[in-house]
Amino acid sequence: MPIKLLIVDDSAIVRDVLSESLAKYLDIEVVGVAPDPFIARDKIVQLKPDVITLDIEMPRMDGITFLERLMAFYPLPVIIVSSVTTSDKSAAIKALEIGAFDVVNKPGGAISVGDIVEEIAYKVRQAYEVRFSYVKRRLDFQNKYATVQAAPRFEANRHLRSVKTSDQLVCIGSSTGGTVALEYLFQRLPAHMPPILIVQHMPPNFTKQFAQRLNGLSPLEIKEAEDGEIVADGTVYVAPGGLHLTLERRGATLYTKLTTSERVQFQRPSADVLFHSAAEVAGRNVVAALLTGMGKDGAAGLLALFQAGALTIAQDEASSVVWGMPRAAVELGAASEVLPLDKIAARLVDALAK
Repeated sequence: MPIKLLIVDDSAIVRDVLSESLAKYLDIEVVGVAPDPFIARDKIVQLKPDVITLDIEMPRMDGITFLERLMAFYPLPVIIVSSVTTSDKSAAIKALEIGAFDVVNKPGGAISVGDIVEEIAYKVRQAYEVRFSYVKRRLDFQNKYATVQAAPRFEANRHLRSVKTSDQLVCIGSSTGGTVALEYLFQRLPAHMPPILIVQHMPPNFTKQFAQRLNGLSPLEIKEAEDGEIVADGTVYVAPGGLHLTLERRGATLYTKLTTSERVQFQRPSADVLFHSAAEVAGRNVVAALLTGMGKDGAAGLLALFQAGALTIAQDEASSVVWGMPRAAVELGAASEVLPLDKIAARLVDALAK
């Protein structure tokens, strides 16, 4: 049976373009469209869609409020299709925290929305594939990990201050569920850490907002990575959406390098690309973690790090919203350790202090 999709967007042109374009995929059936959340609510009950695409800025009720109510009373996988030019710049990040499955950046003009149809179709299929487990795991994950608070951090200053950290690196890859997992993690890491590089699957521009969000939760300096930066202790570099983040060595110093090379496992940025690069330039001096996420990105790169002598951690199934990426790594034999999310921060600190 085809995937039943409901499109919720206040623009009639966007609704028409998405409906006509997605109807060309034999495995997707657009069962309905809605111009606002109130009509969407009635159509959800009537049509029972498998997946919803949802705009954020709409009349009568904004998409964030609707998503909160939907996840509380009638949880379904939701793909946010919205522009970064919304009045609330961090709205898409909030949507992911609330429980949206993924985000697609809507182009500026309504007609050009056809350019993102293939990406929407891909993410709709991903959401449908894990729709039952996603809803339950997301709720469990939200209850246990999603509360943003002043959490106790693992005090490692006495260890890390005495260690020369210029060659140590932490590399992290994540996707579906990763925004909340990373927020949880960085609330619990101390300020004195080696450089940390992150690949979180997210569209262009949204990654900058996410980096700013993390920066406000952590004693570390967290920023979107730029090309050609010296990789410095106490700093976290988030790969920009649409660009691969790699490392290059110039003598004793490591620099960031951003590229637009081919997508890997359908992703750019790709955790595989970052991990392979780190294995080449830093090898056993790397500690890497592959967190919750759909697909297989990061598994092969984590194996390269493991074979280079790095400590490699995969998030366990019980604490993952989607146990896809870490599972693929475990199946490859790429993980030195498999840990729940609430044990990973302490393990990173402990590994780096030795």
